[in-house]
Amino acid sequence: MQTDEKAAAPSALARHRVTIVAVAAVLFYLGFVQYLWGWRQILGQWNEIGYGPAVLASALLVSTYFARTYRLYDYFPAETKGRFVELFHVAQVHNLLNIMLPFRSGETSFPLLMRSEFGVPLLHGTSALLVMRLLDLHALLAAGGLGLVAASGNRALAGAVWLAFLLSPLLAYQLKAPVLALAKRRLTGKLLRITEGLEDGLPASTLGLVCAWGMTVLNWGVKVLVLAWVLGLMGVGPIAAAFGGALGGELSSVLPVHAPAGVGTYPAGIVAGAVSLGASTARPAMDILGRASVNLHLILIISALLGTLLSVALSTLDRLRRGG
Repeated sequence: MQTDEKAAAPSALARHRVTIVAVAAVLFYLGFVQYLWGWRQILGQWNEIGYGPAVLASALLVSTYFARTYRLYDYFPAETKGRFVELFHVAQVHNLLNIMLPFRSGETSFPLLMRSEFGVPLLHGTSALLVMRLLDLHALLAAGGLGLVAASGNRALAGAVWLAFLLSPLLAYQLKAPVLALAKRRLTGKLLRITEGLEDGLPASTLGLVCAWGMTVLNWGVKVLVLAWVLGLMGVGPIAAAFGGALGGELSSVLPVHAPAGVGTYPAGIVAGAVSLGASTARPAMDILGRASVNLHLILIISALLGTLLSVALSTLDRLRRGG
């Protein structure tokens, strides 16, 4: 019997296959970057522009984590009231897992963490996450659209279209009741369950949506501006291409195909986004863009680690203050 149980148990290789694949992907990426440019040349870009911008960019990126946390704080007021520091820690753990785990598998941690730490029902946490991710995608596209407005020949018209797109969630929310009622009459099966999930995850009032939308726009607006600014400092141009690179990198991180820690996929997204919005494909320009994409990715990973460390420090201080 014991022999049968041992035979049925998965091997160590099978149990740790995800970890092995992740480590192998990271090592391959490190070697690939070394082969193309060399890490000394990659990090040498900071000597050219100074380390001050890197510190400022990291600080600004970490500051966006507070906007994300406030969005959650306002989204789940009954469950999180008076527990902002604990919620900040949960948000940072979720963010780090989302970055480090492949194929967006880190997303599953959010409803589980909210249920275990704050008693939020699993379905409600999952539905709210889906709605917030839709808001994220909208705000990310709106932030990236600033580059198109800046590069447009008719900025007044481009700005008007951009503003209409920016405000579209607020307008769409006013149609929530009739649209959902119609959808629930017409849909069945899985599509009906998805619709009901969306309804459960929506804020209960227009004010709630305005708060969630405002924090989302603030978060992504600051983040995309910072990323585009850093790319511009590193020689990526024109300005539309810098915004395109910031947008491309972030879009790569929200798509299902996402490598562990974003190695390879995030820099590739930056390059694709920058080229699609006007970056030169000549060899010298592509060399600068490639190195800048790796450095930008490093800043994001460092910022996520700093945010997690900050959340641990704040949680420790909060426990000491409470005497626990």
